[in-house]
Amino acid sequence: MNVSSIALQFLDDVDTVDSCIYVHHTKIEEKLPIHSHNKHQLSYVEGGIAFLNTPTNSYFLPARHFVWVPAGLRHNVELRSSIVMVRNLYFPADLFPKDHKLRKMGIYPVTDLIMEMILYTEKWRGGFTEKEAEKYEFLIALRNVLMAVSRKPLPVALPTTKNINLQGILKYIHQHLDGELKLDSVAREFGMSSRSLSRLFRDEMDISFLQYVKLTRVILGMEMLLETEMSVSEIAYACGYSNVAALSNVFEQMVHMRPLDFRKRNLKRES
Repeated sequence: MNVSSIALQFLDDVDTVDSCIYVHHTKIEEKLPIHSHNKHQLSYVEGGIAFLNTPTNSYFLPARHFVWVPAGLRHNVELRSSIVMVRNLYFPADLFPKDHKLRKMGIYPVTDLIMEMILYTEKWRGGFTEKEAEKYEFLIALRNVLMAVSRKPLPVALPTTKNINLQGILKYIHQHLDGELKLDSVAREFGMSSRSLSRLFRDEMDISFLQYVKLTRVILGMEMLLETEMSVSEIAYACGYSNVAALSNVFEQMVHMRPLDFRKRNLKRES
């Protein structure tokens, strides 16, 4: 991957001053390979579909949610559609108690207050310390709000694998989500027994074949709900479900709301 000198300089700048809170509103993260920071990172994607990739998982970032990347976690941002902006804030690790939830990776809803505070910083750029008292205190106030309201992360993450054989199977699943994906038929497609394929999923990714298919279909449904004008019924069929109720039940189980509610809530707030 060809990484520009500007992108590499950005990586250095974030961590140059340990005590500063760094603000950077840009799309530069998409140009970076997998990397890490010494600071905790908040990223909010405006308009469009994005994923946060780590060595073990791929996290879908829906509208009106921010991703929290703890210090030291290797990651990169993958944009699946044209976006307006990625808003990034980087906080020194010691500003958060060691037992707080924001010491771990998570995707959280953006409240109206958090949104307004992030947008207030849209013209800021660079690192801010106690010397820039007004801006620093504002960012500390944002830190306090984040700690108070970030309670339950969105449980939608697809595990990844370095196993070449399994990578081919995962690609096949993604390409056939609109059809019938059963363990025995997929196993036959790759010359395996059902037991061997089931064990491969468990051993390599600590997830069952069925759970992986469910997660992949739900994530596809989330993308379609936000990026298309297709009806929920059309989306259900495109995701391999025979009826709306089947998609709706799985969606509510994993996202904790019905598909139509998810669309209304996110599109309304994003607009």
